[in-house]
Amino acid sequence: MAKFNDIPDNTSRFSDFISEPNKILPPIQGYDEQPLVSLDEAVKPLESIVPQINHMIWTVKQNLIEPKDDLSRDESSSIMLYTLEWPPPDKSFYRILNEKLRSLDRRQLIPWFLYLRLFMHALSKLPPIEHRIIYRGIKMDLV
Repeated sequence: MAKFNDIPDNTSRFSDFISEPNKILPPIQGYDEQPLVSLDEAVKPLESIVPQINHMIWTVKQNLIEPKDDLSRDESSSIMLYTLEWPPPDKSFYRILNEKLRSLDRRQLIPWFLYLRLFMHALSKLPPIEHRIIYRGIKMDLV
């Protein structure tokens, strides 16, 4: 059976559970009290944290199709930004954010609060899914 090191880098997007902390983390508090701002405004505090963030934003905006589900362009772009794969993969926006979300030091999330507010607001507008079962397959020995 395959071991974790045998998994190619491009599958790590689906097998990043290895990075999950073995502890229950404290709740994230304060982001929901932030004002709802544009995506450009929301990522300003991240310019020194996320390499090429401005190029990522440009890429997302160039590929944006008219949003559905009553999402604004900024809300839709915030979701696209999170799902955007970027070279090298460890510099992708979602990878950096996930690392901060898994940190025991919740202060590391403070620069992300404006983005998290916009992103969570956008996700709350999406319609519920009809199917509730989600499968996740990985090629490795979990024992």
